Amino acid sequence: MIAFRTPDAHDAATLAELGRSSFVDAFGHLYTPDDLGAFLESAYSAAALKADLANPDRLFRVAEEDGVMIGYCKLGLDLSLDYDPKGLRIMELKQLYLRGSRTGSGVGASFMDWALKEGRDRGFDAILLSVWSENHGAQRFYARYGFEKWGDTVFMVGKQADAEFLFGLRL
Repeated sequence: MIAFRTPDAHDAATLAELGRSSFVDAFGHLYTPDDLGAFLESAYSAAALKADLANPDRLFRVAEEDGVMIGYCKLGLDLSLDYDPKGLRIMELKQLYLRGSRTGSGVGASFMDWALKEGRDRGFDAILLSVWSENHGAQRFYARYGFEKWGDTVFMVGKQADAEFLFGLRL
């Protein structure tokens, strides 16, 4: 049975491992070892995750099966993406990661339902996320919830700039 909960500082190392492995499994082949290593250390070290868990502008939800973390979702209550909010109060969907074997299991849908509820309950006007321009599977997933392309941005991994799309949803 899959259980969902809010993580705490004790989960930082596990979240870091899951973030690293999910990112490398999906995108690691796109980068040089130096660029990938620098990015992973800045984004997915235990210290970085511990700081995020302590940040009041970050919300996390984890999924576990038999005591093993199989996915997590991270929201930002502040707008850090390069986007003009045009007067809207925008929440960010920062990460929605699952272990590879869990894609299509319904866990991602549960995370998305949680994210949308959090946005609405907290009075946000919209949710914004960035998705790699070539990640068509993720784009289809977001489109099923009504997300649409609102713009373009760049995501840096080390010295490599990746073309990304900004997807938004009015709540």
